[in-house]
Amino acid sequence: MSYIPENALIVQSDRTILLEVHSPTAAKAREAIAPFAELIKSPEHIHTYQITPLSIWNARAAGMQVEAMVGALRDYAKYPIPEAVAQEISTLGSRYGLTVIERDGDSLLLRMSDQPLAELLSRDKQVAPLLGKRLSEVCFQVAASLRGVLKQALLAAGYPAEDIAGYVTGDALAIQLREETRTGKKFLLRDYQSQAAEAFYQSGRVQGGSGVIVLPCGAGKTIVGMTAIAAVQESTLVLTTSLTSVRQWRRELLDKTDLPEDAIAEYSGEVKNTGPITLSTYQILTYRHQRDGDFPHFDLFSARSWGLIIYDEVHLLPAPVFRITAELQARRRLGLTATLIREDGREGDVFALIGPKRYDVPWRELEGEGFIATASCTEIRVSQEKERQMEYALAPRRNQFRVAAENPRKVQVIKDLLAKESGHRILIIGEFLSQLEAIAQVTQLPLITGKTPEKEREKLYQSFREGELGGLVLSRVGNFAIDLPDADILIQVSGKYGSRQEEAQRLGRVLRPKSDGRPAQFYTLVSLRTCEEDFARHRQLFLTEQGYSYQIEIMD
Repeated sequence: MSYIPENALIVQSDRTILLEVHSPTAAKAREAIAPFAELIKSPEHIHTYQITPLSIWNARAAGMQVEAMVGALRDYAKYPIPEAVAQEISTLGSRYGLTVIERDGDSLLLRMSDQPLAELLSRDKQVAPLLGKRLSEVCFQVAASLRGVLKQALLAAGYPAEDIAGYVTGDALAIQLREETRTGKKFLLRDYQSQAAEAFYQSGRVQGGSGVIVLPCGAGKTIVGMTAIAAVQESTLVLTTSLTSVRQWRRELLDKTDLPEDAIAEYSGEVKNTGPITLSTYQILTYRHQRDGDFPHFDLFSARSWGLIIYDEVHLLPAPVFRITAELQARRRLGLTATLIREDGREGDVFALIGPKRYDVPWRELEGEGFIATASCTEIRVSQEKERQMEYALAPRRNQFRVAAENPRKVQVIKDLLAKESGHRILIIGEFLSQLEAIAQVTQLPLITGKTPEKEREKLYQSFREGELGGLVLSRVGNFAIDLPDADILIQVSGKYGSRQEEAQRLGRVLRPKSDGRPAQFYTLVSLRTCEEDFARHRQLFLTEQGYSYQIEIMD
């Protein structure tokens, strides 16, 4: 058995991969396997990755060949990789595209690679009810309205479809990106932004037009979306997480494209307008009068002949929007996100209904090129008073997390950090309002929550941007789509259990590159000897996955 001690990987027969962090080839090995393996554990010395069918199919859809996946394992493995793993990657990877959805007039065709597969799938309990008339040994007619649910069923059966049925033509929209913004700055697309948009659009070919772009917060996902709109040149519906994000999209579109103001409409709780480009939120779309009632605002999807639908922060797409998206497969669909991780486990539905991952770039690569700020991550473990530790020990299990999260000693740590980082632009973010209200009172910093009126919220954000405010205290509203490019210190006092997607969003708040090149610092406060430590380890997975070092300090 050959043994290469400097290599970083140990590949195991259960399709897990162990990566030795301190190996000289660890960084290159991590980069090589990241496109087709998922990080599941990241303690100090050995990180564990898992190869899954979906991770392989996403890599295949992005153009990675099976040989490249197996080659990456062989190149960086300490020991010869189990042949069963290579065979499994080859088997699963070759399944992508064995089923193809094509257009045939007003209906669709499902074409299989051979007759045995056709027989297998025509007897599958999820696929069979969706198949229409059998036209040949390997081809079935399918109703166009079943395109989305058929792709879900084929994915569940283990044979993800390549969808080349094409798209309807939406209303024409004349839009060009500016060479100089309306604010007078030179505007040039970065290489990765144009590459991401082209990976999605693929020059208008039917092989493109649907899928997800994964880029760090602060890397310009909105610009990628605008570039896609300019490529498609058709009316576009943009769905995002909040009114703040809606307004940000509007500012960016007006600043960096030649669109007039009346071409951009807002459909929200405040106004119900539509236009060539319409901006809306997931919240308004999923609003209904009664829990089991209809969704009255779903009519927005048919209000115009959309040529493109953009799902901003696609990892947060609500379940009802998945349902309507299954019916929208004839529209081009672009998902934008910093992470494909979903806390509800519906990554497969994103793959089937929005599309596969089309483009991804490592955070540290963009950091190295200066496109996002250099960041350091520090977890500060804070002890509790004996009385508080007893309260935690006696609390019902479901309440222990909140007792730990609201540890009063965290307030003193925040005061110490504010003194240490004086002169920096600081965001303090957390989960529980009572805790945040106490912090705001002690620090004399403004607090922004979901109840803060939109006008007041925007006024505070603007004061922060202009340097009138040195810091803000934010509830969960700070997770998404706030444009505060000068923020360089983030203090996370509590979070949503072990949410990796939240970790990605919060780190992203301080990753916009700074004009003076200063680095960003991400602090997480965790109560010692509590379940917060366990949740922090899970959240840490995201940071490790992106190649960030993670320092731990203990405050007795």
